[in-house]
Amino acid sequence: MHSSASVVFDGPASPGLTLSPLRRGRADPCYHDDADGAVWRTSLMRSGPVTARIGRAAPDTVDCEAWGPGAAEFVDTLPALLGVDDDASAFRPAEPTIAAALRRVPHLRLGRTGRVLEALIPAVLEQRVYGSDARRAWRRLVTRYGTPAPGPAPAHLRVPPTAEAWRRIPSWEFHLANVDPGRARTVVGCAQRADALERLVSRPAEAARAAMMSLPGVGEWTAAETAQRAFGDADALSVGDYHLAKMVGWSLLGHPIDDPAMVELLAPMAPHRHRAVRLLEASGLAVNPRFGPRVPIPNLAEL
Repeated sequence: MHSSASVVFDGPASPGLTLSPLRRGRADPCYHDDADGAVWRTSLMRSGPVTARIGRAAPDTVDCEAWGPGAAEFVDTLPALLGVDDDASAFRPAEPTIAAALRRVPHLRLGRTGRVLEALIPAVLEQRVYGSDARRAWRRLVTRYGTPAPGPAPAHLRVPPTAEAWRRIPSWEFHLANVDPGRARTVVGCAQRADALERLVSRPAEAARAAMMSLPGVGEWTAAETAQRAFGDADALSVGDYHLAKMVGWSLLGHPIDDPAMVELLAPMAPHRHRAVRLLEASGLAVNPRFGPRVPIPNLAEL
C-alpha cells in the first residue's frame, strides 16, 4: 500500500528540525537521514507498519511518501507529526537568551507522533545510563524483535516491535542487550498496558503525564520525554536529566544549577518550558560544559 501527501506551512518548513528528537542515535533502526536531507521513519500505526520518506519540497512545503498497511493512517497524521498545529503564538519570553533563541529559529515546531509506546520504551531504556548504552539496547532489541520496513526503505530499517513482541522478550535477551532487570520489568509492564497508554493521546498533556507516572518504573523524566514526542507537549520539562539543569544554568545564568533551581528559573515560561529548552538547543545558544556522564551500568552480557 502506498500513500503520499504534501503539507504547506505558513512560513519556513524545517522537517529535520522537528523530527530530530525522534532519532535514537545515528544507527537508529527506525530513523535514517538521507544525503539530500530527507528523513526516513518507520512506525507501527493502529492500521499496521509503515515506512515514510519525508523531505522538504520547497521552503514552505514538505512532501511525504509512505508504504505499508499503515501508510494511509500515517499520511493522515503527518501535519501533527510536523507540528502544523503547534501554537507558539502566546510565547513571548522576556528572558534575553531565550528571546534571542526564538529570533534565531522562529520556525521551530514541536511535532507529535500520537504513538505512546514507541516514545515510552526508548525513554525507559535511557533511564540512568549512558546514552550510548541505551541506543545500543534499542538498536539490538528493535532489530531482533521488530519487523522489516515495508517499501523501498534503507536495508537496516525496522518497524518497532508490537506490544505483544515487547511482552514476550525473554529476560536473557534484555540481559544480552545490557538492560538491567528493573528497566526490563518496566518495559514489559508498559507493553502490558499498551492499549491504555495509546488512549492517553486524547487526554490533556498534563493529565497524560500523570497517568504514565502511575506505572511502576515511570517517573517524571520518563513521562516528560515521552510526552514531548508523543503529544508534542510544549511544557514537558525533563526534570531529573543529568545534564539539562546544568545546561540551562550555564546558558541563562553563566553557572550550573540543580533541578529545583531550573524549575524555578523556567516557571515564567510555562506552559512552554520544553519549548524554551528546544529553542536553546536548536539555536546553538545552549552552553553545555559536561562535567560527567550519567552513571554507567556494567556490561550485563559479560557477567
